[in-house]
Parts: sequence; structure tokens; C-alpha cells
Amino acid sequence: MAGWAPGCGLLLVTTLLLSGCGRSHDPGNSPAPPGPAQRIVSLAPGLTELVYTAGAGDRLVAVVEYSDYPAAARRLPKVGDSFRLDFERLAELAPDLILAWESGNPRAVQDRLRELGYRVVALEPATLEDIGIQLRIIGELAGTSVAADRAADAYARRLAELRDRYRGKSTVDIFYQISAHPLFTISGRHVITRALEVCGGRNVFADVEGLSPAVSLEAVIFAKPEVIIAGRLPVTRAMADDPFLLWAEWPNMPAVRDGNLFVIDADHMHRSSVRILDGIEQLCLHLDEARRKRAQGAG
Repeated sequence: MAGWAPGCGLLLVTTLLLSGCGRSHDPGNSPAPPGPAQRIVSLAPGLTELVYTAGAGDRLVAVVEYSDYPAAARRLPKVGDSFRLDFERLAELAPDLILAWESGNPRAVQDRLRELGYRVVALEPATLEDIGIQLRIIGELAGTSVAADRAADAYARRLAELRDRYRGKSTVDIFYQISAHPLFTISGRHVITRALEVCGGRNVFADVEGLSPAVSLEAVIFAKPEVIIAGRLPVTRAMADDPFLLWAEWPNMPAVRDGNLFVIDADHMHRSSVRILDGIEQLCLHLDEARRKRAQGAG
């Protein structure tokens, strides 16, 4: 996500809320032209990252706002954001493939693109393994399968290593705080819940309806999380407010009492790219710290 500007706070929160689970789509959900795609437009920052990881970054002709990783993505033309597109600019760029974010790009926008004759492929992971699958799909679409498969294999190996390293760890109850004002979290359907589980974390709101539900302060207090994790953008691109200020009035809540209030890089956790593994590693270290405190308290 690119520069912070007045008025973009709601857009930022909404973007984070929507970047979760869904399902991986058949890449043939729009008619396919012959041959690999040569002019690709990405409609989500996470998809932009996947295109580069799949070795097809040189095929990108445009992206949406907040597509800022890798650095090369910042230099590409912008055709709007994940919710609103400049259709005239898009027509000038003449893409032969548009990668859409299934739950993040409005259905009306996706339908309109198809009506205009664009090939649209909608992708979104429901599991951590789906990220590797989608790398392979993009490689097939762009004709970069060798690079994409190599990246997908490396991702799968690293994910397996993380699972092995933390298998059997004691469970830690977690409240994952997407935003504080308003107070949003994730449900069990969200891919971030799968990330918590790698580290032995249990999402205290896994059974709540929806993908990224709003919850009350009282509900969090009643859930008694041992750890609160707040996803946060780097301070150079976001407000510097302390995401945990609202919990200061509740010193007896286990997470507050034990000092288990941890910030994690939102770019790693909230974008469904290979960098989610960096976020998982950071998350696992936080949970190990919480376990050490728990053991010291028991002793």
C-alpha cells in the first residue's frame, strides 16, 4: 500500500479486512486467447507480488494503488484502486489478462470488465497451500511456469519446515486485531487463522460468522485471549497511533496482564503472497515468548 493520505483510512481498513480467505478459481473463468499473456494488469497488491514471484513482473503493464512491493511495482501505471477502476486508462493499456481479487474487487467491477471483453481471472486463497497453487496458475497464464514452479516449490518447502518446527507446541489463545477503531478481527474462514494455527495459535473468534467481523470490546474481554496480535503497516506509511491503547483500561485481561501485546507487519500477514511466511515466522516468535511467560508463571 502506497502513501498514506488524509481520507484513506477507511479504504486502508477495508483493504485489510478483505484480504483473507476465499477459494482458488479455475484460471479459465474468462475466454483464453492463444499463447501466454503479454500485458497483465493486477487489481490487488497481493496479486502484484505473486506476479513478480512467478517471474512475470515484466508482463505487468499496470497495477492498483498500494502495489508497492517489490520496488519495481511502484513505477508502474495505476488504474485505480481495488474498488474503483479508470476504465479509460485501462482501455489505453490494452491488457490481455486482468488478475482480479475475488472478494476484494467488487463483483460489479469484475462483471463489467468481462462485459467489455477482457480476460479476467479471479484468484484468492482459502489455505496457505493455495498461495503456491496460485503461483503456478499465474506461471501457466504468463508462460513463466519454470520460474513459478520453482518459487512455488520453495514456498511449499518453507511452509512445511515451519509446520514441522512448531508441530506439537502448546496452544495459545489469540485475538487478532485487524483494526482498533472500529474493532475488527478475523473469523476461522480467514487465511490468517491458518497462519495462527501453524504456530500453535487458536483464534478466539474462529466461530464467528463472516470473514473479517466487527466485534465488541466486551466480547474480546469475555474471550480472555492470552495474546493480542495487531497487524500494522510500517510507520512511514501509516498513522503512528498505538494499536493497544484501548486495552490499557483492562489490566486484568490475560494478554494485557502478561504483556503479550504484539505488533506484526500487516504487509506480510494481510497480503496473500509468499511474504506471509515472514509474518508467520514473526508470529511464532511472539507466541514462543508468550509460552515462556506462561511457564514462568506456572513455576
